[in-house]
Amino acid sequence: MKWIDFEKPKSIDEAVKLLSESSGNARAMAGGTDLIVMLRVGHPRVNPDVVVDVKSIPELNELSYDSDKGLTIGAAVECYKIYNDEDVKKHYPAILDSATLIGGTQIQGRASFGGNLCNAAPSGDAIPNLIAHRAVATIAGPNGTRQLPVEEVCTGPGQTSIGSDELLVSINLPSNGQDFGANYIRFIPRNEMDIAVAGAGVSVTVAGGKFTSGRVCLASVAPTPLFVKEAGDTLVGKPVGEEAIQDAANLAKEASKPISDMRGTAEYRKHLCEVLTRRALNTAVERANGS
Repeated sequence: MKWIDFEKPKSIDEAVKLLSESSGNARAMAGGTDLIVMLRVGHPRVNPDVVVDVKSIPELNELSYDSDKGLTIGAAVECYKIYNDEDVKKHYPAILDSATLIGGTQIQGRASFGGNLCNAAPSGDAIPNLIAHRAVATIAGPNGTRQLPVEEVCTGPGQTSIGSDELLVSINLPSNGQDFGANYIRFIPRNEMDIAVAGAGVSVTVAGGKFTSGRVCLASVAPTPLFVKEAGDTLVGKPVGEEAIQDAANLAKEASKPISDMRGTAEYRKHLCEVLTRRALNTAVERANGS
């Protein structure tokens, strides 16, 4: 077995320095629920010389809410902290849809939204929900920090636009008004096979009986989580009702690019995109209306 160095920096600057000096041969680790498994099995995509444990960096453990700035989720904040946080429950209830789905209780004690995003699996349960909430990633590197919409982070299965010398610091979700609602829903064939065959993360705002905004993102039906902008855009200006929702669901189905595998055929997955988008939008509307 290959010898791997282990580093545990206490600051962002120290972590970025370690990543920069590794010439692309280091991997940042928060919970390690994916990374450690891939290291054990010798996954060809994961072959680092250095593992950089980032859980001792204060900024990556921040979980805070401000009525103006919104919700900040540090890249290493565990799922159980997210779904037990009172501000998240009150102001971002749909985030619980994802936080309670990622693995079982033990995994939720280690796994983070930041890790889910950086792992860049098309089936990642946090990513469509974050995109539906217009989340923005803060990324630190040798040249300072930059912000990137979450929908621009994943570039392929297991691939992101975060450089090998950069570090995901946090994810920010903007504040939402009382007329905002969101939902993430997925389909799995059985509890023991806890990977989405398809999933849909959506959000809407409503006013005067009409949609004023909408966003739709799909899981497990493309090489990356699939932001279907046209599905959300088609809702805008239309009366809140089944017709508008069905139009958006049909566009989501048309945009999907699934494959067939042991968990479902491409045809089945496309059908699920329509069903899950429609159901998620109905739930989002209920939440926007205070139900």
